[in-house]
Amino acid sequence: MDLKTYQKKCTKTAKVGRNPDIEIMNWGLGVAGEAGDLAGCIKKTVNHDNDQTQGIRENIGDAMWYLAMICNFYGWDFEEILDENIEKLNKRYADGKFTFKHARRNNTRIDWNE
Repeated sequence: MDLKTYQKKCTKTAKVGRNPDIEIMNWGLGVAGEAGDLAGCIKKTVNHDNDQTQGIRENIGDAMWYLAMICNFYGWDFEEILDENIEKLNKRYADGKFTFKHARRNNTRIDWNE
């Protein structure tokens, strides 16, 4: 399935039409919650010898649903955002390496200590 189709299908399983502030808060906090669940599954798989690979798959899908809903909320094309991200990363890490020097490239890193 392409991302446009996925993004459209997500709206069929979402509560929309409520207060916009509540909607975007729900989608944003949903991403954070699913990321935490994903991290927990990885931790259990690696550190506790408790295979949670199916949970990892499920939580990736759930996080993507929330991300798609954020895109829908703002009227953004999910695929365009991903293309823009790859373009940015290709410029930043053209040689395929990541170092502190690369992270500071083109003021793309905020140094909170400055």
